[in-house]
Amino acid sequence: MESKTENRINECISHLDITYSYQLAKQMETHKTNPVLGFRTAGSDAEHKTGDFLYEEMKRIGLQNVTKDEFWLDSWTFERAVLRFQDQHGELHTCQMGAYQTNFETDGFETYDLVYVGRGTASDYEGLNVRGKLVLADINQRDEWWINYPVYQAYLKGAVGLIAVQTQGYAEIDPRALNAQDIAGPEYAPAFSLSRQDASYLKELLCPEDPAVSHPSSVAVELNASSWVERNRPAYNITGYLPGTAASEGDDRMILLSAHYDSYFDGFQDDNCAVSMTFGIIKALIDSGYQPRYTIAVCALAAEEWGVCDSKFDWSTGAWNQVFRVHPEWQGRVIADLNFELPAHAHNTQDAIRSTYESADFLKHFCENITVPKEAYPDGLTVLAPIETWSDDFSIAISGIPSTVNDFSAGPFMETHYHSQYDNEEFYQEAVYRFHHELYTRLLVTLDQLTLPPLDFSRHFLAMKSSVADCLAAQSNAPAEVLEEIPALLESISKVCESADLLYEKIQEINNHTVSADFPMVSGLSSKLLHIFRKMQDYFVRLDWQDAVCFPHAAASQNLCHLEQAVHALESQNITAALEALYEVDNNCYAFLFDEEVYYHFTEYILHQPKDRLMWGAGRILHHENLYGLVQRLKELDQMAIPGSLDVEIRRLEAAIRRQQAYLKDDLHYMKQSVDKIQALINDCLETSSHYNKEKNGEHQ
Repeated sequence: MESKTENRINECISHLDITYSYQLAKQMETHKTNPVLGFRTAGSDAEHKTGDFLYEEMKRIGLQNVTKDEFWLDSWTFERAVLRFQDQHGELHTCQMGAYQTNFETDGFETYDLVYVGRGTASDYEGLNVRGKLVLADINQRDEWWINYPVYQAYLKGAVGLIAVQTQGYAEIDPRALNAQDIAGPEYAPAFSLSRQDASYLKELLCPEDPAVSHPSSVAVELNASSWVERNRPAYNITGYLPGTAASEGDDRMILLSAHYDSYFDGFQDDNCAVSMTFGIIKALIDSGYQPRYTIAVCALAAEEWGVCDSKFDWSTGAWNQVFRVHPEWQGRVIADLNFELPAHAHNTQDAIRSTYESADFLKHFCENITVPKEAYPDGLTVLAPIETWSDDFSIAISGIPSTVNDFSAGPFMETHYHSQYDNEEFYQEAVYRFHHELYTRLLVTLDQLTLPPLDFSRHFLAMKSSVADCLAAQSNAPAEVLEEIPALLESISKVCESADLLYEKIQEINNHTVSADFPMVSGLSSKLLHIFRKMQDYFVRLDWQDAVCFPHAAASQNLCHLEQAVHALESQNITAALEALYEVDNNCYAFLFDEEVYYHFTEYILHQPKDRLMWGAGRILHHENLYGLVQRLKELDQMAIPGSLDVEIRRLEAAIRRQQAYLKDDLHYMKQSVDKIQALINDCLETSSHYNKEKNGEHQ
């Protein structure tokens, strides 16, 4: 016999209408800033109109208290970028170009000289005069460097703008593909994107394959462009609610469904299908007559792709504002966020739910009972942790809301179709889309039936323990004052893991029994659990210089390994190996490629900028080791036949090692203190749960 919960789930699933979701995704393509390419960008008129459409649709399908939640950002409108030129045969080419979040306006077609600058690094400009000219550069953002570095380098060289050609990494599906990404740089350094096919005609003029053929240093092109950025403009997250029955009893807890509605090009997968899937799921609940226990909020988020000028953390703007500025009261109330990205395409043969560590154990148990259709994912379903910074769920999680996302970042789609005009319905997979509708409807209703948020804090601490143990092994030769921090930290982690395991057992025990909502301790215990979750994010979630999630000690520990490798290499007169090691330290991989001013700009804007412009990245990169001068000096020495003594360079690296050891000592000490604080909070929850069980048992007698 099916349980009552299973009956409710099946009834909701029976009302899913995948055709509705698909058609809604297509309707979202109506408003665009560029009539040819699409684009529904942060704070633009097209984004506003799409928000208005979603606002009306939320009301139409039966959501209540629908609001346009206003916040302020830096807006971008991209109307056009058309390039014209004659190839070597005199044939006229008219090329549509993509753009980045920068300012460039022409009065119709204007003529510029264009210069090819290879990969756009500092050395590529040697012997070239690009002042007042456009420059054309090849780029591989996925495997090399981000667009902001060559763009700012071009700006410093006096170029009026850079045209980037994605040679690899992204938009590989077709030579005609364009690409768009967040600029992570200032709006006053203009940039556009050109397809490989169109760029090939320009390269034939500027750098023919036959070296015997003479070629000009520049060619005349005509550009008709309109791209503008405006600081401090309004945008709107669209939010609607399906009220929960517990609200009438004073329980104001919520579950959140989220996806972003801004896009590059038409954004069919990224992220129209995700927004429409949230609508499809909530519509099925409403149509089936399901009455949720907790209020369910559906939030169509603006400005995920970009929303802040000259910030390394310029995406997920709408989500960060929603949970930190517009609705900070959601913190401590929302027990889970189900965020969605590109859900109508199989990014691998195995599907995955990516979550924070604390939700992983619950989700793994949940997935054990899921039947995955072979036509969608032949290798089934798994759970991954932790969440990454690629999508809105990171901003939501660090606010204290346990978050998940359907995993999308590891598959080939990201290298082929992502952020290009080929993100369209031709790559729609109905079986995948249907499965995700059913999977997350089931997960939503399952979460709604729980008394407490299913948070297992030991998962986070076990990952931390492994990372600290790796640090101990890697730093076995570190000074005693550094090493002595580690045993006490590991002991505290082991102790808190035991308490966290016991607490999760209590949570499961409470969730596995049908209980009355009359117990006042339920909401209090739930709030305490969410408070611990928030503190875990505050204390332990950090980022490295490549935006990967890590623990507080990890950056210094890794830097020490690379610095020591560099010292050993220099002691053996192997400068090349030393440089390769130094490129792994923080962001010094760029120190050998671009001018010092470029390197400094994109270092300082992380370390010294207001928190509201760093948003979700504020304070999460802890240290920086500036090796620019040393790297340049070693490069010069490496070119000498006999480099001579390297004692000075070794001493500089030894000083860097001492700094990093001091950082590591402080980080480990901080982590020990923070673990002990979490221990106290968990102990308090254990005491509360014990009182709860006594009261529950007393009522049942």
